Amino acid sequence: MLLEDRFDAFLEQTVNLRQSRIDQLDGRVTAISNFLQQRSDEFGDRFVELIPQGSYAHGTIINPVGQTDEFDADVLVEVSENASWEAKDYVERLYQSFGTSAVYAPMAHRRSRCVFVDYANEFHLDAVPFLRRLGGNYITNRNKNRYELTNPEGFNEWLDEKDRITGGNLVKVIRLMKYLRDYKNTFTVASVVLTILLAERVSHIALLQDIRSYESVPATLRSIISALDDHLSDHESMPNIADPSCAGETYNHRWDPDLYTNFKAKLGLYRSWIDEAIEEADYDSSVDKWAQLFGDKFRQTSVPVELSNKTAAITAAINEQSIDGTFGIPVRIDPSLDFHITARAIKKSGGLRRYTLSKQGNMALRGMELQFSIRSNVPEPYDVYWKVRNRGDEAQRANQLRGQVVRDEGSRTRKESTAYVGRHFVEAYAVRDGVCVAKDHQQVIVIG
Repeated sequence: MLLEDRFDAFLEQTVNLRQSRIDQLDGRVTAISNFLQQRSDEFGDRFVELIPQGSYAHGTIINPVGQTDEFDADVLVEVSENASWEAKDYVERLYQSFGTSAVYAPMAHRRSRCVFVDYANEFHLDAVPFLRRLGGNYITNRNKNRYELTNPEGFNEWLDEKDRITGGNLVKVIRLMKYLRDYKNTFTVASVVLTILLAERVSHIALLQDIRSYESVPATLRSIISALDDHLSDHESMPNIADPSCAGETYNHRWDPDLYTNFKAKLGLYRSWIDEAIEEADYDSSVDKWAQLFGDKFRQTSVPVELSNKTAAITAAINEQSIDGTFGIPVRIDPSLDFHITARAIKKSGGLRRYTLSKQGNMALRGMELQFSIRSNVPEPYDVYWKVRNRGDEAQRANQLRGQVVRDEGSRTRKESTAYVGRHFVEAYAVRDGVCVAKDHQQVIVIG
């Protein structure tokens, strides 16, 4: 059995990083941004912004599994180039800036490509100098005194696109597989390599072959792991782990042949366990088979009645709407259609500056303007409906949780402002001949 509700609860109760820790992390990132923005030294004068990267940008950080485990986050510290500096100077100057602060000086440590900020008994944050030069994007290597080509914004955008194909379930599957890695300790793979391996197996073709491929978290887990196992079966030795955002670059240096061989064997075993758990018709037996994979915490997972009641109460209080329940429009998604929300953020940074939200982990600062538009191949004529859902304590205190569905007036665009810190979303629906044939979901994470 798929046990969708149990998987949702397992993610919420065990796997996902706690909301309090997310808020804490967002607050730390905002504090560092404010600190650098206010610096008047050589580094501070060149500071542009912080850009989330890695698991922080992708939303794939999980709760520490073992007692000695901790979670970390990476941010790019974008600065304008100083022609008189060498590559090694950027990490050194960032470290010197932190060293002037009574707060950050004892927490900051130099590494090859970053300054490691250690929040004792909480987490650590890697601040990586990043600059745009000679038409490319680079981080700097202090030890080797060289610039290294990178495209983290392109990686963020690529993963966001893959996640949308699965209706948001890919990121949840990545979290589950990171939990499995840390819980079982039977295979070793860097998070970035695991993310690429899983995301590469997501495709519109799978949806065309079976529209149910990504309909839930366990269905998505089975589809991706089956496809990955098939792919690795064709490679006796480790294949190229191509960087999806930098042509010609690979992540093979982050793995080795023996670890690959072991991962391949374990993946085949766990695929068979997933198949057995889904095909098991008895509920309790299915739970036991899933627990063979994810442990006793999965077996003990339940959805508390009070949590369901609380969610229902909030939904009722804000009169949250749906395209089918509120408007009576049936939802029959056509996987051959491309319907995509593009969100652009506008902020002041020495003038107006725009960026695509998905390139920066769908994050925006408080007080920015967001512009949403539609990219689509849905045959005309069709109508667009929008839903804006605010969440979080700030929005709730201001009575601005929202959740209504409204019909677009014809522009197929929408403007919003980032007034409340929290993790919100915008959805759009394409309605043709009285049927919702396509939809998309855009996360909006407001920090500040």
